[in-house]
Amino acid sequence: MQLRYPVKITEAKALVQREPLLHPFGFKGGSLTELWQVIVQLKSANGCSAIGLGVQSVLWSDPAIFSTHTEEQGNDLMFRVTQEVLRLLQNYEYTDPIVLLDAIFGQVYAYAKKITNNDSIRETFALNALTPVDNAVWLLYACENGISDFETMIPPTYRDLLSSKNNKLAAIPVISYGMQEHAIKDLTDQGYFFLKIKIGHAGTQKEMLEKDKTWISFIHNIVGKTHTPHTHDGKIRYYLDANGRYLEKENLKSFIDHLYKIGAIDRVAILEEPFPENAKFDVSDLGVRIAMDESAHSDKEVLSGIQRGYHAIALKPTAKTLSMTLKILKIAQANDIPCFCADLTANPILVEWNKNIAARLSPFPGVAFNLLEANGSQNYKHWQDLCRHDPCYNCSWTPVKNGIFELGASFYQKNDNIFKPLPYYQKLFNR
Repeated sequence: MQLRYPVKITEAKALVQREPLLHPFGFKGGSLTELWQVIVQLKSANGCSAIGLGVQSVLWSDPAIFSTHTEEQGNDLMFRVTQEVLRLLQNYEYTDPIVLLDAIFGQVYAYAKKITNNDSIRETFALNALTPVDNAVWLLYACENGISDFETMIPPTYRDLLSSKNNKLAAIPVISYGMQEHAIKDLTDQGYFFLKIKIGHAGTQKEMLEKDKTWISFIHNIVGKTHTPHTHDGKIRYYLDANGRYLEKENLKSFIDHLYKIGAIDRVAILEEPFPENAKFDVSDLGVRIAMDESAHSDKEVLSGIQRGYHAIALKPTAKTLSMTLKILKIAQANDIPCFCADLTANPILVEWNKNIAARLSPFPGVAFNLLEANGSQNYKHWQDLCRHDPCYNCSWTPVKNGIFELGASFYQKNDNIFKPLPYYQKLFNR
């Protein structure tokens, strides 16, 4: 294919839609009541146009910013970072989306530090703000070069990283603090077998530990005996997400001892982000698969984590940009580290972005295929309205059936789910 270089961005706009949640979404000792959906439109000198979406999560990306501002103030700060990115890209020329991200990230990160007055702000805050822009940059690049399928859009140096073709994906729901027994049981009754469970409750470290032990015992008593045909031993799996709340290894060891005590240890497939990222503990002696998520800001941090015993990576294309995700995946695969796709309470269109990555990863250890967390339907108040904005709303691979995304041949044959026009979002810029 003859690529047309460079792409010149001549117009860059953004707007926000505030989506309320059904109920407060609790994690990291805090909770969210709404999620800002950011819509970015880019136009090129050659007449191409692209729309990229993103979901902001200040609590996930930097709890310190969340805790020192109101929810609205924190979201406004992140959106200001996105607006600064668009200012930087006005009349910008690029030949590769990944190179573009590398070129501007330092300026974007410095701006995030400046407007938050926080030199310790996490890089993930800036990446979260960059995601809708990065998505639009990729789609503009594809438009300029006549690309209309995901595999062709990925540069050859990264394409081999995404060579698997799962016929199915495990759909991962989330169990947040305080979820009732009937709601938890309903998940397994619907066929979900890989459950993401939020731990790291609010309170002192002692209070948190006791709450977490009580919480996992409560859940295990409800669903621990559930059988599934999708794991090698027929047992469902727990994906425990501590969101960096454990400050000491001894507390985490006590929690893991409790997992042994209640007979749940063989259900734990992943224990994600137990420690604050500045702790730098070695985790190779904990006896469970410890995964990186927020602390995997870049390929550099991923390599450091692997060297300290982390043995899984939660990829977040819709939270840290597709560009950074590909760089992270390259390091992970070079070190034989399994990856899967985690959510950021993605809207339906962003679920399709995640799906394109997850579908092409090797099956996760112990499971017949790979994994895709998708909890939007559990949390958005207007989920069905968001679904109607998705051009893949009626595609065969879109709904969850018995806890599974059924992809099939049509998903790979069409291979264009993120390239379809978005008339609802386009109209927002025409008002």
